[in-house]
Amino acid sequence: MLRFVLPMIAVALAAASSSAAAQEVAEAPVIDNKGAAIGSIRLRGSGAGVVVRVSLKAGALPPGWHGAHMHAVGDCSDTDKFMNSKAHVNHDARKHGLLNAEGPDNGDLPNLYAAADGSVNAELFTPFAKLTGANGLKDADGSAFVIHAAEDDHTAQPIGNAGARLACAVIK
Repeated sequence: MLRFVLPMIAVALAAASSSAAAQEVAEAPVIDNKGAAIGSIRLRGSGAGVVVRVSLKAGALPPGWHGAHMHAVGDCSDTDKFMNSKAHVNHDARKHGLLNAEGPDNGDLPNLYAAADGSVNAELFTPFAKLTGANGLKDADGSAFVIHAAEDDHTAQPIGNAGARLACAVIK
């Protein structure tokens, strides 16, 4: 019996190690409109999509719901509005909105919630983006994770009435 158990354990360990190796990781600081670091993001990706873990300190955002999106260019240098990050990643193929019949585009993410003290601890998932490969978030010009002032309604064009860009992180 033992000689059958050992090969099964070896196969399970090999499968676990190969799936861990298939995951890609990226980390980045999140900055506000003054250029101050307010927290961080950690992205884990595979062929299935990308998980974004968002950790922001107290006072980082106004309390309540906020739209979050992946933008096409990894540039948060214009801190007043973060417009250098351009539009959503690969937005030409589909319309904006997780609830849009003609969407979603590849930059759409669920909303995140800032607690009463303005802190955020959230984990978001998108099957529409990848970290690497064709049109990956870590392409030649990178991409940006952007947090907006208001919640995304997931249907209105072009950004679901999410409002001004309050925070940004460069993904390279």
